[in-house]
Amino acid sequence: MTIWIDADSCPLLVRNHCVKMGAKYSIPVKFVANKNIPCSENFPFEMIITDSLKDAADNFIYENAEKNDLVVTRDIVFADRLVDKNICTINDRGTVFNKENIKELLSNRDFDLQLAEIGLVKHHHEGYDKKKFGLFANCFDKVIHQLLSKK
Repeated sequence: MTIWIDADSCPLLVRNHCVKMGAKYSIPVKFVANKNIPCSENFPFEMIITDSLKDAADNFIYENAEKNDLVVTRDIVFADRLVDKNICTINDRGTVFNKENIKELLSNRDFDLQLAEIGLVKHHHEGYDKKKFGLFANCFDKVIHQLLSKK
């Protein structure tokens, strides 16, 4: 079992929690990005730096993640690929991506992008707060325990 972090846009709180929980349960944690991504916790993790081609980090995770691994990503398109491969995937806001919800989430994303392209809505980054982190931490802990029980 490995915890994979699509680290490009992953908040520090999430990275720290993953590393801390990985150490607690002796699960390797691997950050993957096209540049070094810091972590303020003093627990071991591996930083894998890919080239800067589009989706290089996603492709690395996809090619190396296995059944019973956990991937943390905000990228819904990437999550769809992982769900098709039966890899447990969650985002940093506490959503588990699965076969029941991924197509609807993709459709909503595409619709939002279309609205933005024609100028009807503006994309904004809403920030990351303790409430969002709490949702993530609860989801992460539940999923880790489910995966550990399958070992």
